[in-house]
Amino acid sequence: MVAPAFVDIHCHLAPGIDDGSKSWDETRQMAQIAVADGIEVVVCTPHQLGNYSHNDGAMIRQRVDELQNFLDDNRIPLTVLPGADVRIEDGMIGGLNSGDVLSLADHRRHILLELPHELYFPLEGVLEDLHANGMVGILSHPERNQGILQTPEVLAPLVEQGCLMQVTAGSLIGSMGPRCQQFSEWMLEHNLVHFLATDAHGPKSRRPLMRRAFERASQLVGDDVAVQLCCDNPLAVAEGDDIEVTAPLTNRRRSWTNWIFGRRAA
Repeated sequence: MVAPAFVDIHCHLAPGIDDGSKSWDETRQMAQIAVADGIEVVVCTPHQLGNYSHNDGAMIRQRVDELQNFLDDNRIPLTVLPGADVRIEDGMIGGLNSGDVLSLADHRRHILLELPHELYFPLEGVLEDLHANGMVGILSHPERNQGILQTPEVLAPLVEQGCLMQVTAGSLIGSMGPRCQQFSEWMLEHNLVHFLATDAHGPKSRRPLMRRAFERASQLVGDDVAVQLCCDNPLAVAEGDDIEVTAPLTNRRRSWTNWIFGRRAA
């Protein structure tokens, strides 16, 4: 099928602000790659909190405004919006309420949550606090978290509590290794994915590409779901709207271990 416009809710496109784009030239290259691949809207998500506590909301907003002007001046047809990849830590809720910590597209509605890559810790309390403040958590790249890979049974209860899941496009096509790819496929087949996003960091590696992942998702779960993951759901986030979530297949899901064993035996 011909894909509609992609919306990327996780991209380190703003230059010189974190471990993503290092310069305006790299940003220009990344933006051109994104547009050529069919991306029309990008939520810029520099890291906040953790090792990037110096990235405050006002500075990110200003940098994204500068980025939009830069793209317009270079006639690159890409809309950019402010956001952040937020490390979960004490004080996060207060920062979100004050606006110093950014929600996606700055609507104070959807929050991109980042766990430490090497471990998982319970998120139920965080999700409750977000809900009490009218906000929804989106867990970034759970398929790459070592703790979740070891205890995948934590995901379905989180989704049932209202947490949304964002899988990296590169994971689904094997760029992050076979285990991440297989886990992403398992998540897709069990209604545990709500967004595909690039988590792009540069023009040469971890590039802002979504089309191949969209095509792979179409093969695995059908065109309609692929459009939801790459277009409809992320557009709703960009506009601050609610997202309709399909319940996880908890009644008939195969465990990650059984799913992998079945794949290997096939």
